[in-house]
Amino acid sequence: MLDVRRLRLLRELSYRGTIAAVAEAMTFTPSAVSQQLAALEREAGVALLERTGRRVTLTPAGVALVGHAEAVLERLEQASAELAAAHTGLVGAIRVGAFPTATRTILPAALAALGRDHPGLEPMVDEIDPAEVAPRLRTGDLDVALVHEYDFVPAIPDLALDTEPLLEEPMYLASGDGGDSPVRRRDTPGEAPVRHGGMSGGDVPARYGDGDGADDVLARWRDASWIVSKPGTLCHTMTVRACQAAGFAPRIRHHIDDFATVLAMVAVGQGVALVPELGAADPPGGVRLTELPMRRRTQIAFRRGASAHPAVAAFTAALRSSLPGRRHARHAR
Repeated sequence: MLDVRRLRLLRELSYRGTIAAVAEAMTFTPSAVSQQLAALEREAGVALLERTGRRVTLTPAGVALVGHAEAVLERLEQASAELAAAHTGLVGAIRVGAFPTATRTILPAALAALGRDHPGLEPMVDEIDPAEVAPRLRTGDLDVALVHEYDFVPAIPDLALDTEPLLEEPMYLASGDGGDSPVRRRDTPGEAPVRHGGMSGGDVPARYGDGDGADDVLARWRDASWIVSKPGTLCHTMTVRACQAAGFAPRIRHHIDDFATVLAMVAVGQGVALVPELGAADPPGGVRLTELPMRRRTQIAFRRGASAHPAVAAFTAALRSSLPGRRHARHAR
């Protein structure tokens, strides 16, 4: 009989590639992981691993077994969900991962709604970049998470996870009047008047006409300094790829993850930036926001088979009931 705990280790090895990485993620020692995988090979009766230096690759039999492990672990999640549904009332912790703008703009109202409807649940929020979510969901460090993808950075499929669409929002080019501007802008046919300052009430942000794509807009700022997120984040990758698609590599001056800080830096002429709508609320005076034909899509992520878990379902319902009433934000189709 194959041991489920060892199957889980094999599955993690297929994602992480090294014994050391699996050991760190699963809080084992490398020798303990090696011993457990060796025991799994004995149980299977065939070689599952090929060792080449420090890295380990899966044999064809190992790859096939990982596929079965995914199915087994999904059924276990479904069983856990059914057992939890048999309880009266929801109690206990639910571990939530969310990226910073979602933590600030979406989660507070959702957590308030969750507390009203299910006072026995104890949400525990961990602010995390979407690039780090998948491994932490797989290992059980998180139960549910908010992740996002951009037009230039599509989500990488993960067989261990499922997602549901939550929100779609436009992207803006944030620029200022002082310091770091391109050659004085000329009016573009079909372009709406540029608006300065905060986006609130009935204000309408600048929007380029049908003849201008994101490449055309960004190319005008090829000589500007850019403010981007830290390397390794999806936001950083999005900005770099968007600029590359427009024919240039951005000249990066600052690495800043918080969009409110980014806008403050834009306002004092420290550069330009790409900002999603949730990160562009109430910008400081002197910031020009120009809507681009680019989108960011937010999704709810959880382990495959866990969507029916009462705690996950309750959190998802609270999120959907608490979406901000923003003019451009909308449910993804």
